[in-house]
Amino acid sequence: MVTTDVPTHEELVERAAGAAKAARDQVAWSEENRRLADGQIEALADAGVFKLRTPVRYGGYEAGTRTLVRVAAELGAADGSLGWTAQVYWIPTWMAGMFPDEVQDEVFATPDVRVCGTLSPSGMATEVDGGIVVNGKWGFITGAHHAHWQEIIAVVLSANAEPQPVMALVPMSDLTVIDDWDTHGLRGTGSVSTAATDLFVPAARVMPLGAVLNGQPASAHSAERPMYRAPLVPVASASSVGVTLGLARAARDAFYGRLPDRKITYTGYDRQDEAPVTHLQAAHAAQLADEAEFHVERLASLVDGKAATGAEWTVADRVSARAELGAACRRARETVEVYARASGGSSIYRDVPLGRILSDVQSINLHALMNPDTNAELHGRILAGQQPDSLYI
Repeated sequence: MVTTDVPTHEELVERAAGAAKAARDQVAWSEENRRLADGQIEALADAGVFKLRTPVRYGGYEAGTRTLVRVAAELGAADGSLGWTAQVYWIPTWMAGMFPDEVQDEVFATPDVRVCGTLSPSGMATEVDGGIVVNGKWGFITGAHHAHWQEIIAVVLSANAEPQPVMALVPMSDLTVIDDWDTHGLRGTGSVSTAATDLFVPAARVMPLGAVLNGQPASAHSAERPMYRAPLVPVASASSVGVTLGLARAARDAFYGRLPDRKITYTGYDRQDEAPVTHLQAAHAAQLADEAEFHVERLASLVDGKAATGAEWTVADRVSARAELGAACRRARETVEVYARASGGSSIYRDVPLGRILSDVQSINLHALMNPDTNAELHGRILAGQQPDSLYI
């Protein structure tokens, strides 16, 4: 095991900005090839992005979610797929730290290890001596092409017990990658499907899903670290939300970059920046972006604050995390939509980034964990005195 000097929040954000700049030239390649380019992965590794949620004892940084938000925003401002892939790696990497120390020793032996995964229980498993045998297929596995490990979810069937959902860690070499990712949004994420056939997984690399969701590590080392003083879903919420801020910023920059040279066709305005409608649109978008920032900050403060103090996570706290996530995603999407509507017909050309930015932020808002309507409904249930109707809180 190794330790290293942990960079400051400011240093990590600055490094991320440099990585984003280096990776920007390959965005067109990643869009065309439906995965990040090797050079983009190298830029992220050089900036320490893959160490942000790696335990310190393995040379990682154990960064707080406020840092994740700012790093993801820098990456997302360059390219939604770049930021999305980075944050997806952070979440399963954090999950890997929930496993026993012997498993962590194996996973984190790889420098800049990349772990991908899903929370969808789309596999089935049976118990055998020493572990389980898994069959299944998992979709939306962002970053699978460059990952070393994947966490999979399967339901263990047993003649002597109720079906139990479990999380397992498996090397990517044990899985079949199915190249089925061909989408309008987040094209560069390489979010393909993976499959397993009669795959044996040792018992040490299997944990009850409930333990992971509730932040109950099987590692004594992890249990002592502030980074693991939280349930999974609030951690995942705060890890992922920064990308939307980056996309809102990217839309703003793209809009204002084109503004001085545009007129409003079929009107008397030879300069778009002189039109009152433009002023209203600019003000509205800026306010929406500020509102997105507010919800993001409140989410990160909730997760980091409880991690620092070790305070108990109530059901209301957990649901609040999802509510803040959904509200931030909604406001960021609305920000981009205002800028896109204000950009005219010429913005549909592929060399204008607004179309890609709009598709990316709309795709994020469709994600089951981030969907604003789903999260608002869940929040409303709690406000109305009902119990949550989901395990994913």
